[in-house]
Amino acid sequence: MTLPAMVFPTYTQMLKALSGWLSKAEVQLVDEADALLSARLAPDMFPLSTQVRFACVQAREGVYRLRGEAFPESLTALLDEGRNAGEQPGTIAEAQARIAETLAIVEQAIADALVVDPATPIAHALPQGMVFDFSIEQYVRDWALPQFYFHVMTAYAILRAQGVALGKADYVAHMFAYVRSGTLPAQ
Repeated sequence: MTLPAMVFPTYTQMLKALSGWLSKAEVQLVDEADALLSARLAPDMFPLSTQVRFACVQAREGVYRLRGEAFPESLTALLDEGRNAGEQPGTIAEAQARIAETLAIVEQAIADALVVDPATPIAHALPQGMVFDFSIEQYVRDWALPQFYFHVMTAYAILRAQGVALGKADYVAHMFAYVRSGTLPAQ
């Protein structure tokens, strides 16, 4: 299995799950759904609006890094939008639009059938000056997927903590495609 064949479908299924959770929030908390975007798990953590944006940033960043491309201005703009989301959380519709834009980028990368040498070196610089030297394989395993899941799971936890009725089935909705016929428990 190639690294793109592992990471890109993971981004797709979890971004679709995140979109589904936001849709459930809109249905369950009609008048309060947009206010959820300001919710946090702890005072020193970023709000839901940032978690959604940063999940999208991580997926887009993974695509560009695996392609060996420089980050476009749109990625920097989304990152800055996420950093400022505490003051400007936006709406659920805007969050859904960010997810849809990101899914389009990831789905195009899947269609491109990218082949990557796992040993290709990359340097990953953080804003505070720290630089990580990885191979592409190490980047995917040790940075790209864990960072992406951190933001997706934090979004899930914020929604749950704010009263959105989500469960394990919402988290692994993509798995239902693999259920053997006749083995799904009756409701």
